[in-house]
Amino acid sequence: MLHGLLKLTWIEIKVFMREPLGAFGTIGVPVLLYVVLGRIVTSRPASPAFANSGFSPVHLPVLISLFISINTVLSLVTIVSIYREGGILKRLRATPLRPQTILAAHVIVKLLLAAATLALMFLAGKRYFPAGAHVPWFSFTIALLISTWSILSIGFVIASIVPTARFAQPIGAVILYPMLAFSGLFVPIEILPPALHAVARALPLTYAVNLLQGIWIGDPWSAHIGDVAALGLVFLFCTALSAKIFRWE
Repeated sequence: MLHGLLKLTWIEIKVFMREPLGAFGTIGVPVLLYVVLGRIVTSRPASPAFANSGFSPVHLPVLISLFISINTVLSLVTIVSIYREGGILKRLRATPLRPQTILAAHVIVKLLLAAATLALMFLAGKRYFPAGAHVPWFSFTIALLISTWSILSIGFVIASIVPTARFAQPIGAVILYPMLAFSGLFVPIEILPPALHAVARALPLTYAVNLLQGIWIGDPWSAHIGDVAALGLVFLFCTALSAKIFRWE
């Protein structure tokens, strides 16, 4: 089982890297966006636009990390839909590999891509970190992987219900990107109207933002047990749901 998982994971990585445009969109765009926004934020610290908003340099790595997660999920939704429409999932299921092994390979590939993108973001954007700051790279990477792992389970639910590959990415984007507006990244959740406050507390990205922001500024993991637990519950619920409704053909 382990040999099959590793072999399939390696095959999926090679398939992904054979599509330069997709690789650039998943890996290159977040890194480029971080460099561009980092230059704007650090070169204009007193800009009224940033002063009037709740956005600060601390939020920038969190924002780009969430873009990494969402792009990773959209990539998963697209590839699973393409595989289903092309009959590849059906043929894979006919092999000795177990269904959970096939799906686990996709998850591992996406988590590896998320980690690689974050590493490139750190390397490309070191100049934008505050002088003397001790960035918790390892802990922040783990926090991002936990967040991505949770959001990927939502991707499997989306991939289970989209009718064709053509609609996979647009539907995923419509579901995931609006969550950013209510996650507390741009506007504190506390000042939202009661109805929107309740919506924000039900969104997984809210807990991902809390976790990523806290770890970035040096909070101990014990301060974010609730966020990790909430992301874990999202994973368990969405995994159970996708297991019921996932279509192989």
